[in-house]
Amino acid sequence: MLSVAFTASKGLPGRLGFKFPLLRCGIHTPQDLGGLPTHYSLSSGSRIPSIALGVWRAPKDQTVTAVKTALDSGYRHIDGAWVYRNEEEVGQALKEGNVKREDVWLTSKLWNNFHAPEDIEPALDDSMKKLGTDYLDLYIIHWPLAIPKDEKPSNYDKELTANPYPTWQKLEEMVEKGKVRNIGVSNFNIRRLQNLTANPLKIQPAVNQVEINFWFPQIEMLEYSKKTGILLEAYSPLGSAERVTESLNVQEVKEVAEELGMTPAQVLIAWHIQRGTVVLPKSVTPSRVTENIHLKKLSEGAFDKIEKAARAHEPQRGSNPSRNWGLDFDIFE
Repeated sequence: MLSVAFTASKGLPGRLGFKFPLLRCGIHTPQDLGGLPTHYSLSSGSRIPSIALGVWRAPKDQTVTAVKTALDSGYRHIDGAWVYRNEEEVGQALKEGNVKREDVWLTSKLWNNFHAPEDIEPALDDSMKKLGTDYLDLYIIHWPLAIPKDEKPSNYDKELTANPYPTWQKLEEMVEKGKVRNIGVSNFNIRRLQNLTANPLKIQPAVNQVEINFWFPQIEMLEYSKKTGILLEAYSPLGSAERVTESLNVQEVKEVAEELGMTPAQVLIAWHIQRGTVVLPKSVTPSRVTENIHLKKLSEGAFDKIEKAARAHEPQRGSNPSRNWGLDFDIFE
């Protein structure tokens, strides 16, 4: 099996992977993951939960219920972004819920139009105001693309896109101010990570959030992550929206699910965590939100079966916005 380079910690013993979290006196018990790591330790000392509810594409009128369901089910990690346009709803759910702010890991992301150093703090403050918090656990550069404010993607800032160090320096300042506890990146390939980290950084990137799933297992990036300690977060973990059904019907996944008494979605989510990545399944359907966190560890044979099948085909990326944004380059190259 693949080794994991990050310090992982398990939940309290005595709970089975499929039992629902105990709800007593309004206190929602964090979900035990059936032997899987519940957290990873970052170089900052922060402990990031290994599974999050992703709220990308979550409609405003369904976001509050989805987040409250997640918290009731034991999630302690919500992955959002300014551009998702639902941060106010996430904030409302947190306010109405029974989980303390300090017990929930909140992630937001810096959008492309706010990479100029003077635009970063106002964008961060806007996200925090909508979320109803005075700090974020993690703030991420959403894409390696700097676009001047109020400009189109095709009119991107070539210099700041090629070298995001000025953007990173401002993010470091946000950590120093106490507004953010960890900073990271998203959709950076290895070349871009090497380019960023070649600068004299005060703070190394804590995470890199990228597409990872059965069809696009990111083998090279996973190895790079283990070597550098930059934790990977897997978005679209069940495949891009168009391929979720196909992912859940992969023969090897179905066989493991039947063998272990799990759903195919639970098998794939567990596989991500056992690879040493944070996993970000998204849903606004309450039953699926709950299903996705009731997990248990795959046997070594079951894990290897899924891993072998995922490595056996040509990697197929599910989403690439380069053409739609009118870019003159591939953002993943």
